[in-house]
Order: sequence, then C-alpha cells, then structure tokens
Amino acid sequence: MDTQAFKQSLHKSDRYNRRGFGSAAQRAQALADAYQSKLIGTIRDNGNLLQHGRLQVRLAEAFGFCWGVERSVAMAYETRKHYPTQRIWITNEIIHNPSVNDHLRKMNVLFISEEKGVKDFSGVKNGDVVILPAFGATVQDMQLLHERGCHIIDTTCPWVSKVWHTVEKHKKHTFTSIIHGKYKHEETLATSSFAGTYLVVLDLAEAQYVSDYILGKGNREEFLKRFSKASSNGFDPDKDLERLGVANQTTMLKSETEEIGRLFEKTMLSKFGPAEINEHFLAFNTICDATDERQGAMFSLVDEALDVMVVIGGYNSSNTTHLQEIAVSRGIRSFHIDTPDRINESTNTITHMPLGEDLISEKNFLPEGSVKVGITSGASTPDRVVEHVIQKLMKLSEKSVCPS
Repeated sequence: MDTQAFKQSLHKSDRYNRRGFGSAAQRAQALADAYQSKLIGTIRDNGNLLQHGRLQVRLAEAFGFCWGVERSVAMAYETRKHYPTQRIWITNEIIHNPSVNDHLRKMNVLFISEEKGVKDFSGVKNGDVVILPAFGATVQDMQLLHERGCHIIDTTCPWVSKVWHTVEKHKKHTFTSIIHGKYKHEETLATSSFAGTYLVVLDLAEAQYVSDYILGKGNREEFLKRFSKASSNGFDPDKDLERLGVANQTTMLKSETEEIGRLFEKTMLSKFGPAEINEHFLAFNTICDATDERQGAMFSLVDEALDVMVVIGGYNSSNTTHLQEIAVSRGIRSFHIDTPDRINESTNTITHMPLGEDLISEKNFLPEGSVKVGITSGASTPDRVVEHVIQKLMKLSEKSVCPS
C-alpha cells in the first residue's frame, strides 16, 4: 500500500481534521480548568520542594502532561463540543490515563472495543465521528473509517507522525525498519503499518540477538520463531537484514534506543565496511523531546538521597514504566501507581505494580521519622492527579508520627 498517497488523499478530505476546533489559548484554558493544580504550581515555584512536617516531597524537574498529550486531550474535548449530538468514538484510549479516559466516557464518548488485538468497528456507522488518539492508529484502520464515511479527528502526536515519516523513508529506499518498541503497543502497531519490511526489537538484548544473526551466529528457524509476531509478513532474515534503518516507539528509553542504533551501525560496518555503510544503514533521530526531558529529570531526581519513589501513570503507559525502570535501576524503594486511590492513608498501605508483575499491596508504605519522597509522573498524567497523591502523603505523614 502507498501509505503516503493515502495520507495525502485523506488530508484533503473535508471529513478529516487534525487541527481541532478551537484556538491554542482556548485549548490551554480548557486543560487548566480540568487538570491543572495550584499545589503543584506552588511546589514548582519553591524549587520543586515541599516540606510538610516530617515529610519532604521532591518533584522531578519535568513530569506529567507533555505538549502532544495536552493537544490530544484538548482536541477530544473540543470535538465533543463541536459535535454535541453526534456519536463520537475513540479507536483506543485517548492517552494511557484512567482518569482522563473516564472523563471522556462521562461526556458520552464511546470507545471501540478490542479482543485479541482486533478492533471491532461493527458499531461505527456512516457519519459517526471518530477520534484517533495521541499514539495514532494503523493506516488500515484509517482507511476503513474513511471508506465508511466517518468524520476523522486526528489527534496523533506530531512526534509519532515523525516516526511514520521515517519508516516511510526506509520503505522508499528499500531499507528494513528496525523499530525499538513493544510490538503489541498501539503506537508500534501504527508505526509498523506505515513501514514496508520491519522488525520490532524490545530491548538491547533482542537487538544483540539480531546483530549476531547478521554476523552469521544465529539459527534461522529459531529467529523466525522468536520474531513471528514482531515482524512484517514474509520476513526473511537472510535477505531483509542487509539494509537497515532504525526507528523507535517514542516512549522508549532514549539511552537504549541510541545504544541500539550504535549497535546496528557497528554491525553493518563490520559486515560491509565503511565504504558501503551508507548503502546498508540509515539513522534518523526519532526520539521524542518530551520523553527525553522527563527521563533526564528522573535521572537527576534519583541521584538524590530518597527514601521512597512514587511514579504515577497508567499501568499500560510505556513512558511511565521506563521512568519506574530508572528508579529500580538505582535500588530505590519505588512504587508505580495509576491513581491516588492506590494509597490508603488510614492503613499506611499502597497497592502498586512492580515491573513485569501483577498488582500487589504493601503495608508500612511510608516509614516512620523524617522521610524524603521523590515523585514523577508519566506524560499522560495530569497535575491534579499528582496533587491528590501528594495530599494523601501529607495526611499519611500526619497520622503516622514517630513517637518522641
């Protein structure tokens, strides 16, 4: 499929909108009314520090809503106002945050169901309004909705669109796209739909496995089995790993994406030599600035002497999970929660999700005596949610005072 030609055709349609319906100022005001926090503003003004009795809270320098998420959420709200009586659908969660998605449900916005990775568009009819979320939608889904006569409101983050352009360049020049990401994640599914030949690698270990195969150290059947769900149809590792371009899911860990890029460049240099490298390797910067900024702030925060780290964001939020990974890598007692309700201040218990595990509850969450708590949140988490977490910590610190 000529994805560039399809996009050009779609963008010319009077049933397609990627600009929204209000001004930037109106958008900012709507989000401020819904999600901004006076407490967070005060803490920011105090050097990201809050001292409350024995409790000290340190906020990361950068956290929470990024520009792309703000734009997406605001456009979804504008859409409801612009189409007050029409049925409105979202192809997936608008962002990976339960409170924001619940807010949209209360506005009578419908969510397209999915089972075993397949979306059910049977309820979507001609003339319905369909919102594409911040992490985009596959080109096949867009084509289906366009052909069905839907009004498409495209809130895809421009950084995600940038990655799509990159893999389309790979395809144009017959390079295989190596996509650093999670093959089931909505953004990676969308990105791979715009690619030609592609292979999704989860981490540096998988990238090293692919590199070894390129250098003749692997087993073909084992390779095909390992990447059966993470590669394009008919992927042939003996042919399709000759010319490579690297891209990424925008929410992955920046340092790892860069290391994967360097690994494949070194691999292709080793196999083909410096004179031929440009014929066998392409690299474009597809790392999101906001992701980079928040990860950098997290690295700075965990350099401090923290007793506890709280990471706030949806459990299916990739960028939030990577923030948690940074804390865990430093050996900090760290908790990933999706809502303030996960903290029970009456029992000093927190229900959280450790990396790669299911939800668990832990007693004696906040220790006695003076305690320093670091806090950050994923790009899909509003400041007001962070405020409510801090308020819970303040109440908890007041109830659990170390005896003199």
